[in-house]
Amino acid sequence: MRLITNRPEFYNDLCEEIRLFLPREEILIEGMEGFDPCDESCVTADFSEDGAFRSRTVFEYGGGRFEYTQEDPYREGSDVIEKRYAKRCMKSSVYRAMRKAFPDRLIPWGSLTGIRPTRLLRELIRTEGRDEAMRQMREVFDVSESKLWLADEINSIQLPILSGAKPNEFGVYIGIPFCRTRCLYCSFASQLRTKKTDMAAYLEALKRDIELGSAMARAHGLEPRSFYMGGGTPTILTADELDGLLGCIALNYDTAGKEFTVEAGRPDTITREKLAVMKEHGVNRVSVNPQTMCDRTLRLVGRDHTAKDVVECFEMARSMGFDSINMDLIAGLPNETEREMEESLEAVKALSPDCLTVHTLAIKRASRLHEHMDEYRLPDVETVECMVEMGREAARDMGMKPYYMYRQKYMAGNLENVGYSAPGSVCVYNIDMMEDSMSILAHGAGAMTKRVFDGGGRIERIPNPKDIGTYIDKLESTQAQREELFGL
Repeated sequence: MRLITNRPEFYNDLCEEIRLFLPREEILIEGMEGFDPCDESCVTADFSEDGAFRSRTVFEYGGGRFEYTQEDPYREGSDVIEKRYAKRCMKSSVYRAMRKAFPDRLIPWGSLTGIRPTRLLRELIRTEGRDEAMRQMREVFDVSESKLWLADEINSIQLPILSGAKPNEFGVYIGIPFCRTRCLYCSFASQLRTKKTDMAAYLEALKRDIELGSAMARAHGLEPRSFYMGGGTPTILTADELDGLLGCIALNYDTAGKEFTVEAGRPDTITREKLAVMKEHGVNRVSVNPQTMCDRTLRLVGRDHTAKDVVECFEMARSMGFDSINMDLIAGLPNETEREMEESLEAVKALSPDCLTVHTLAIKRASRLHEHMDEYRLPDVETVECMVEMGREAARDMGMKPYYMYRQKYMAGNLENVGYSAPGSVCVYNIDMMEDSMSILAHGAGAMTKRVFDGGGRIERIPNPKDIGTYIDKLESTQAQREELFGL
């Protein structure tokens, strides 16, 4: 498909609108290799300013021609503000022109393509007032009523968490980018741990990373609010390795009484000894993530455990005193229907976790699933939407409420990932991270440090190298970048 526009700087944003309706379409702009001016499918989006922001889109597809002109009031302000509203105007015109071509297509979040719709709603309420914010979500962004109320409920739960943060607080992330196997849908920069993996070298560098970062935080008067160890699979480490790493964290940071989450994640890596080590070092939240309780699907997607293993690991963690356990499920896995989702939810409900995260399958370009799409039968959009709704109802049956949400590119049905929590069990780190409300100091290969300025008005990031060897070699120079960022 051709995309012709007089604002090429918005190419990626306009492509996201097009893919709401045509998710697998290759979209080329003039000047790109393969651009054919004779292609019949075309989106033409032009923008003009003449006392107002005006965008006219013409969508030619399947022999049809669909047009829409979006006109918004001129928004005077900084270059950043003017660009933001110009982009919104163009995205709306593309969305509504394409909606004419696909009137029956379910697009629950309307023209919104961003990761954090809750943040947008919160900002609109702050600047425009509640009634106007709700109107804009409905009429400007075309958000469905059910998704609008979901975002609103999440915001109401997040409000006391966000308002309770202190100006000098930050979150700490520790990354273990290793797994036992690679899941079919995974696109993370994680490696398989084998007998040849030099884990000692990585852990030595990670501990040095932690020492440098914590010293910097103390020098700037920063206090950790929460800790999160993710991956990969952190429990790929042995009990002794976990003991050494968690001991290093406690030695360098004040972890006492703080929220400390470890993604125990995959049941095939969890042992009683590892859980005991985590408990000893003050870890108070863990995840035991089945993704599905269907053994056939688990084998298909490359996970090395069974539903029975999930139950045994969960019960072991509970018996050892972990009173905040999260479980993840994925809606839209290959070959699954509402029946498999119902069975997974019933199995999870029988365990009574404290949190449930319902993900929507995202088909990332770097995943094996994307490379071999034709080999798998994926549920249709309507089925995935039903699965997500089933997850919501199951969470409510367990007394949980939605407390955080985020979206990703290439998600089935343009839906969302939602974390549900029983009262008193929310993960503060998840809220701070997903809402971009707090700076994060990240340790480990592929981890992302970010500094949040002016309550989220400006965010600057420093990525750690994804390659393990490069991460180790550039540890000191990366720290110098962090020093500059936090010394501003």
